[in-house]
Amino acid sequence: VAGERIFTVLDTEPSVKSGTQSVNGFINSLEIRNISFAYQSEQVIKNVELSIRKSRKIAFVGSSGSGKSTMLDLIIRFYDPQSGEILLENKNIKDFSLESYRSLFGIVGQENMLFNDTIMNNIRYGYEKATEQDIIDASQKANAYNFIMNLKDGFNTRIGDRGLTLSGGERQRIAIARALLRNPEILIFDEATSALDAESEKIVQEAINQSLKDKTAIIVAHRLATIIDCDEIIVFDKGEIAERGTHRQLIEMNGIYSKLYQIQFARKD
Repeated sequence: VAGERIFTVLDTEPSVKSGTQSVNGFINSLEIRNISFAYQSEQVIKNVELSIRKSRKIAFVGSSGSGKSTMLDLIIRFYDPQSGEILLENKNIKDFSLESYRSLFGIVGQENMLFNDTIMNNIRYGYEKATEQDIIDASQKANAYNFIMNLKDGFNTRIGDRGLTLSGGERQRIAIARALLRNPEILIFDEATSALDAESEKIVQEAINQSLKDKTAIIVAHRLATIIDCDEIIVFDKGEIAERGTHRQLIEMNGIYSKLYQIQFARKD
């Protein structure tokens, strides 16, 4: 019975079909044109238009269920929109092979899978041809090198299942190093600091800021302190873009973003 259930899943045809063209890189922009998406009958993205330009930092904010993570899933092409299109250099992303297109992205989430292996092999995971120097360089950019070298066996330290021997901040910096190793064109941080305490959050945020130099980035965050310096902040509400602008512009609008900011940073009497 269990086997039948497993093979039912394995035999399911994916709804997202791979194209045939290869991506030549991220040169100018990724354009999102009037896309909408629903899970069965539940509409979660409605008529969204957005441009992500090279070397710019874009943030998605909004309450839980507002559509931020679904927007990421559509950009990475885990799902396809029911209407509208996403264009990379004026070509529909459906025309590209999934492997080629997704190679543009490096992703750091709230929970990242680490294995009962050495730190070096955990960073190298998914990019087997990386040299030892490549791994060292990535760990330095991720602000992880110093804590790794302070461990008894350095990069050869085994970290236990899911990295249980490391702190939350250390695990996240390993995940950032892994994402940086392939030198992706676009970095995605999906609530990368939301599960950390204040001290670890500060260290990981420094690692994120260091890793974003000269990079294109999409940052999803509940904690607004992590995205204040972004070039553009997109505020989602019920699947639509409710507000957009820089931190200062959004504060002056005195709308959704301003209220979220006041809630998080208001001083208690």
